[in-house]
Amino acid sequence: MSHHSVNAGGTDATPAYGHPTLTPGPAGPPVAPSTVPLPEAAEPAPRPPGRDRYLDLLRAVALVRVVVFHIFGWAWLTVLFPSMGVMFALAGSLMARSLAKRPPWSVLRGRLRRLLPPMWALALVIVPVMFLMGWKPVREEGLWGLVRLLNYLVPIGAPPFPFESGDGSGILDTTWAEDSAGPLWYIRAYLWFVLLSPLLVRAFRRAPWVTLLFPVALTAVIGTGLVTVPGEFGMALTDFAVYGACWVLGFAHNDGMFQKVPRYLTVSLAAMTMAFGLWWASGHLTAEGWNLDEIPLAQATWSLGFVVILLQYSPSWHELPGKLKQFDSTITLANNRAVTIYLWHNLLIMMTYPLIDLLWNIPGSESFATELDSLYNVLPLVMVWPMIGLMILAVGWVEDLAAQRRPRLWPNGEKRSRGTRGR
Repeated sequence: MSHHSVNAGGTDATPAYGHPTLTPGPAGPPVAPSTVPLPEAAEPAPRPPGRDRYLDLLRAVALVRVVVFHIFGWAWLTVLFPSMGVMFALAGSLMARSLAKRPPWSVLRGRLRRLLPPMWALALVIVPVMFLMGWKPVREEGLWGLVRLLNYLVPIGAPPFPFESGDGSGILDTTWAEDSAGPLWYIRAYLWFVLLSPLLVRAFRRAPWVTLLFPVALTAVIGTGLVTVPGEFGMALTDFAVYGACWVLGFAHNDGMFQKVPRYLTVSLAAMTMAFGLWWASGHLTAEGWNLDEIPLAQATWSLGFVVILLQYSPSWHELPGKLKQFDSTITLANNRAVTIYLWHNLLIMMTYPLIDLLWNIPGSESFATELDSLYNVLPLVMVWPMIGLMILAVGWVEDLAAQRRPRLWPNGEKRSRGTRGR
């Protein structure tokens, strides 16, 4: 599994949103930046306090899509809903909002404080197990192996792990370390975006189109093999290029710049960009077929257009409408524990399989063995959610400590809602 196939998630841990205004539509590679004039500089629009439940819904859907994809591996899910593009756009909007209110150093410090402790909690579990199962990075790589371990503290690069760990005879499969640490590529990418955001916001306010399209152009250069950048820096640069335009779209969303562009034109340009992405993917399919995670330029352009349409039609809900209200507490919980869900879901998915295998040891299981066999591929989806719930109870409170809030075991908003109605 490629490290890019781990999408959710990841997410920005800031709990509150303003009410979003409309964002600028992007132009795909075939469209010249001068086609739609945008202001050279834009002041952030004033935003009332409170959560935008539409954005909360998008984040929750992105997380669910990540989990489902890593259970079934259906390539078409990367086309149906490009989770990482959505997640980076939401995080970019929140980052721009914070930079408009506070000094850059204060914002960077706050983001790092929220991001790193949940990752440290995962590292405290998986890294000692890697060592116990025979991993010797210092012996294998010398001093460089020790330096790379520091990425588990501050992931400037992707934290290392053994591609095979153990002998496969126990509960953990030989690929367990890769499955567990693989999602940390997102933390590295997020960290890069956070550190570069003060410069990116300034550039966006001065030259919106150039800043928006630069990551796509960079993807066309390094993501297609035209120029090869080797090693860890090359992977990090590719991640920045592929999802950079979505992050910048978050700035536009925060600044309300879609008000400057007619909706029909924005959607038309987005559709052209998405069409280009599918066309490019059709000629560059990998062994995983239409998995856009493996086709950088297709991922960049499809995600860009997809996110533009989602944000263009952003309804800015104060409350979830209609039948969506029944999912209010679940969506609230997913947003309050998004980092926990993303970091731990892959390890938990892997652990469902040995637990499922125990069902065949139940006395009398022979009578329903056929049914168990037919459900084998579906049972992980059923089992992983209660396991994620247990992990939220076990370590989710680290997100609260990182945000300097009172620890909460199950922050789904229900107690607060009841208290509000009581007043």
